Amino acid sequence: MIELKGVNRLFGEGGAVKALADVSLLIGRGERVAVMGPSGSGKSTLLNLVCGLDEPTSGAILIDGINLAELNDDARTRLRREKIGMIFQTFNLLPTLTACENVALPLRLQGIGKGQAERRATAMLERVGLADRLAHRPDQLSGGERQRIAIARALIFDPPVLLADEPTGNLDSQTGDEILRLLDRLHDELNTTILLVTHNEDAALFCDRILRLRDGEVVREEHLRKAAR
Repeated sequence: MIELKGVNRLFGEGGAVKALADVSLLIGRGERVAVMGPSGSGKSTLLNLVCGLDEPTSGAILIDGINLAELNDDARTRLRREKIGMIFQTFNLLPTLTACENVALPLRLQGIGKGQAERRATAMLERVGLADRLAHRPDQLSGGERQRIAIARALIFDPPVLLADEPTGNLDSQTGDEILRLLDRLHDELNTTILLVTHNEDAALFCDRILRLRDGEVVREEHLRKAAR
């Protein structure tokens, strides 16, 4: 589902800084993989490359068999709208929209009518336990509720790939664990491929594999036998 082949990403004059160094990996459909490492290890660069917001200096990145290097900017935008859901540490909700409108937004951007989009958004918000928050704006909600909305928005168009950037980073431990349980349940229902960047060992244990990055290289890979959460 996600494949990297010898990916390098260099920055600075003459490529002085290696953000990623010869990274190759394969993430299968429905697999959950956590990426961990210290600040500056290349985690965010990896996520930006996988979603097509950045380009590798060399190597290839494929999403569902599609080589990102063969797509122009418009095609990459379409791919993100159709195949990649994204969850951010800072939620990235539009403050002037209600919960329902925020979740419906990806469908509206695909050209789906307002009524149908908001019906689907309502159903998704019910799945994440927010049926009573449809008309609330983000500033009227708790951090955990805002992250649930962000998850609902990311999954509203049934993307085969979900990218999560520190999804529990701004939450207390109890709320963070609730979010991980929610992702676990939704994964069982949707079989979405998940690539999760985190500093949180508990969040990483939610996954099937952990990739440890250091100085842009995968230095260790751990296969987990998940316990029931």
